Amino acid sequence: MEPPHDLDKDKNDRNSAAPTACVLPGLVDLQVNGYKGVDFSGGDLTEEAFAQACRDMLAAGATAFLPTLITSPAQVYERNLPLIARVLDAEEFRGRVLGIHLEGPFISRQDGARGAHSAEWVRDPDPAYLDELIRLADGKIRLLTIAADQKGADDLSRHATGRGIAVSLGHHMADEADLARLTAVGAKALTHLGNAVPAVLPRHENPIWAGLTADRLDATIIADGHHLPLSILKTILRAKGPGHCIVISDASPLAGLPAGEYWSMGARVRLEANGRLHNPTTGYMAGSSATILDCANHLASLGLAGLGELGAMFFYNPLRLIGVSPRQVAVSRRVLFDVRQRRVFLE
Repeated sequence: MEPPHDLDKDKNDRNSAAPTACVLPGLVDLQVNGYKGVDFSGGDLTEEAFAQACRDMLAAGATAFLPTLITSPAQVYERNLPLIARVLDAEEFRGRVLGIHLEGPFISRQDGARGAHSAEWVRDPDPAYLDELIRLADGKIRLLTIAADQKGADDLSRHATGRGIAVSLGHHMADEADLARLTAVGAKALTHLGNAVPAVLPRHENPIWAGLTADRLDATIIADGHHLPLSILKTILRAKGPGHCIVISDASPLAGLPAGEYWSMGARVRLEANGRLHNPTTGYMAGSSATILDCANHLASLGLAGLGELGAMFFYNPLRLIGVSPRQVAVSRRVLFDVRQRRVFLE
């Protein structure tokens, strides 16, 4: 797909003769860290709580998704990965909870690039430890986020790809050479491009510019209205094109909860009434409070995507990245797009 000729242009005229509501193929979210107080990386996660969080996330608009574990201590992986894998075997989640996204532990230790992940649990690239995580997850890891600028990242990417896992690059300070090297050994995407970088960067030599020009890498983007300013969102869409963008929610365990102050990911965080979730001490974002349906509505409301672009960025592109056929997805509720009101909703 090619990007729209003019992302600023009001699309009302173009859509004026269209039906009021058109059917979208679905909304697939590759990055969900938890929901309604249930932390998928939490040391107290239970099968019952995880299963209910999955039901709630699906009811909130996700057609299918990947539960995501962030950088964690070994005992959390040893406990939570088998637990999650068992629940994923349940018939009710077949074709709906598609596998696991491991975001870490092989990321940068640098402040800013590390995001909300704990430096204490970050690991150097280690194919043998990845094999152990794959074993714990009963082979259900679909997506792995690693830092491209770490020594041994190319060997890890090659190894993961050989095990059938899609590799995405993020939480790093990678330059163009790093991205090219990792692409050559199987990396397919960039994790939440424009985020998980320090607040102040070199003007030209930085991971955002490098990612924008990495033509062979898809970009996942958090289109929740808080993580990316409109100017950056437009720039990524123009540089990558809708055919190579994947919208994610990056929903935190606090998504679906009321505004207030909470303890999450080892730190005090604040959920504002407008949905912005951040660490008031560091100023960095602490994940998202949005669902994938919220993200679809945000993007649609801006007039930046029509029916075809939404279908690509929310359904076909994420499935292509993780190697899942659209026919394998169990669509239980139709997703509709009102082209005149620029609104996405469930039937």
